[in-house]
This record gives sequence, structure tokens and C-alpha cells, in this order.
Amino acid sequence: MNEIKFIDLFGGIGGFRYGLEQASEIHREWISTNSKSIKGQRKSVHSTFNCVWYCEKDKYAIQTYNKNFKEQWKPTDITKVDPADIPDFDMLCAGFPCQSFSIAGKRKGFQDTRGTMFFEICRLAKEKKPSILFLENVKGLLSADDGRCFGTILSSLDELGYNVEWQVLNSKDFGVPQNRERVFIVGHLRGNGGQQIFPIRESNRTDEEISRKSKKKKLWVHDLCISQTIQTDGFGATIISHSPRTGNPKQGGTGMLTSDKYCFTIDSTPHYVDGVRCLTPVECERLQGFPDGWTEGVSDTQRYKQLGNAVTVNVIQAIGKKILEG
Repeated sequence: MNEIKFIDLFGGIGGFRYGLEQASEIHREWISTNSKSIKGQRKSVHSTFNCVWYCEKDKYAIQTYNKNFKEQWKPTDITKVDPADIPDFDMLCAGFPCQSFSIAGKRKGFQDTRGTMFFEICRLAKEKKPSILFLENVKGLLSADDGRCFGTILSSLDELGYNVEWQVLNSKDFGVPQNRERVFIVGHLRGNGGQQIFPIRESNRTDEEISRKSKKKKLWVHDLCISQTIQTDGFGATIISHSPRTGNPKQGGTGMLTSDKYCFTIDSTPHYVDGVRCLTPVECERLQGFPDGWTEGVSDTQRYKQLGNAVTVNVIQAIGKKILEG
């Protein structure tokens, strides 16, 4: 079985890893079903992702990660890591710190020490030369410092030998009722091949639904944001004709909704703060594509923070599938 070994940098509660593992399961099932038709073809030469190293400094996020992946990682300062101590890997995954680029912050970009964490990615990539870089950040990265921050990122990766592509994707188009736009960046090491990943179509919409977009009023949960302590437009759910998943809510569920069904976001034990209905941690887990209880074991404050910082699992899964098909 061919695998893509990856490292989970700034790995948080494991959104990248969980999404890639789900992509692996779907891809293996596809290979099994279509083994005769793809025999002898280069397509689907890879069948799985395998995480070989994880790095995070937040002890509570690590606690959640270790609980779910049955591992024993400890807080690690990436600036003090020697690349020689990291196992060889094919892909570097990183949702690098975004607060310095977010519209919710002061947008200091690379003047903020959190923004300079991007250069730690460059340091590892220079030494290890992985075939693929798979990065995520807020949409504001594209416009921070009038675009100069993103220009620096592109030129830095180009100097390291990577051909770079990117796309802004919205979580609401990938199976969760949350309006969350993020820029996803994929770098391909020159000379190593690699299939183009973007653009990825709004995966859960038909052409007819897209054409009706302006004719139907839909309620979406706003972007989960640490500084907003998880605010919503309404009650965290709506009747819609696409995107939220059906099935057992404790297992995440699969498939698309019809217009007469509700998404599994509403929790039977809502939270109220000063009379305002707030999302519960379980609802936030569902909005981010995690199974119920993923962040159990830490305080609600930490659960909200972890989920606000996390990548949306469904989007990672969709990109992971494209990478495996290369």
C-alpha cells in the first residue's frame, strides 16, 4: 500500500489529520470498487495518508489531540526543532497562526511574531524538501498589508522550489452550515510532478441549486471566531436544500439534505449568556465537521477556542481526496 507521509504542524486538535484520514478511507473504498478499471493506470497510485509527526505548543489542544488519536505528544516550540529530528515526510500540513492576518485582529502581518511562523514552515521545507505543502489561513491573508504579505509567501515558496496554487473555499459548500472562508495553498516541489488540485468546485451544489442561490434566504452560522466567543445569526441551524449532513449526528453522518430536513447542529441543551442563545461546544464540533465529543475533557472555554482555531474537517477531506487522486 503506497502512502503519503505527512507532518501535522501547528496541528491543534487534529483537523488536518482527521480530514486526511477520512479522505484515505473514501479513496481506499473507491480503489477497491474500481480496481479492475484502474489496473495498470497511474491514477490512484497513492491509497492513504500517514501522519508521522505532530507539533503544537498549546497544552489543551494537545490533550484533545492525544485523546482522539491515542498518542502522547507534548508541547513543542517549533522554533527550537531541529529538522534532522523530524522523520522523513512527503507532505507538510500547516494551518499556521492566523491572528496577525485576520480582520478580527490588528492585521500586523509579518510584524506580528505569530505571522513569522510562516518562515518556520519555510525553514523545514528547505531542509526536508517535501513533495507537497498543504497550508491554510484566513482569507484576510490575501489582502494583509495591501497584499504584500501574500506576495512574500508566494515569492518565498518559489525560491524554495515550489509551484504554488491556492483557492478561497467556504465551509458551507462542503457539508456544514457555517459561512467560513479560508484560503488553502498547495505547493508542488518542482521536478516531482503532482496533479493540479485547484479549483475545487463547490462540492455539494448542483448547477440548479447554484442558480437559485439568490432566490432563497438561508441562515448560516457566522465564522467561528475566538475573539467573538462563538456568535451566530440565529440558533445555529436552518432548513436548506444542500450541504449539512444527515445520518447519526454522533457519527457525523453522510449525504445531503432535502428541503424538508434539518441539519444535525441543534443541541438539546443550549447555552444562554445574558439571555442570548449561544452555540454549545457539541454544535461547534458539528459545524467544524468533528464527531460529537471530540473536544470533551477540557473546559468549555478551551473547547470554543480549539474549535474556533481548527480547520473545517470536510474541506480538508475534499482537498485530500484530490491529492490522493494525483
